[in-house]
Amino acid sequence: MPTSLPRHVGIIMDGNGRWAQLRGQPRIEGHRVGADSVRDVTRAARQVGLEALTLYAVSSQNWARPADEVAALMQLLRDYLVDERPELMDNQIRLHAIGDLDRLPALVREPLDALCRDSAGHTGMTLTLALSYGGRESLARAARTLAARVVAGELATDAIDVDALGQALPTGGLPPLDLLIRTSGEQRISNFMLWELAYAELVFVDVLWPDFRRNDLFRCLDAYAGRERRFGLTSAQLAEVDSDVEPTAG
Repeated sequence: MPTSLPRHVGIIMDGNGRWAQLRGQPRIEGHRVGADSVRDVTRAARQVGLEALTLYAVSSQNWARPADEVAALMQLLRDYLVDERPELMDNQIRLHAIGDLDRLPALVREPLDALCRDSAGHTGMTLTLALSYGGRESLARAARTLAARVVAGELATDAIDVDALGQALPTGGLPPLDLLIRTSGEQRISNFMLWELAYAELVFVDVLWPDFRRNDLFRCLDAYAGRERRFGLTSAQLAEVDSDVEPTAG
């Protein structure tokens, strides 16, 4: 079990299609088994005490995939939202969604909106689903929001700083992203949480997402625990900061 936990973990769940192709099965079968990975990893994340877990489920670019695959993905997403509702509600998990949610079909949007609304007061882990999401698109929307506030006289231009932009993003209410995991062996960000990744630790694993389970998550958390996070400082400066911190009683 990991000894030092990140507060917020993001996962690029990659490899569903390749998993299916390696087995001579249709791509949607990879997505279906990948949904089992989502369930197991979410439960494990809650059990070990993560504050926030963000899953890259549907990118803005995924709409360009074959229509039958997109339709099947939407049905799987609806099934997940309906089937997992009791567990999320019973375990005080707050569901949050980010992305261009207006593009989602009603069969997904209705259970998604209901579950986000009904779990809004939960104080356990926050599970965020990135749906029809793109990091560049998210930044553009945040910029438009701030520009509109300037035009309305609510915000001065010199008040637009790092904090203001960060809070305008849909992740503004979440803890800072500490760890990004990407499965399948690919080593790229794929337009995911570009702003939030500024100081996150990155872990790339060769496991395809449908094969990724809680033990794989724990190995990634262990890798994170072994990293020295300097945030632009040197190791010597970090040691100095640590020495200035008064020990707590107990």
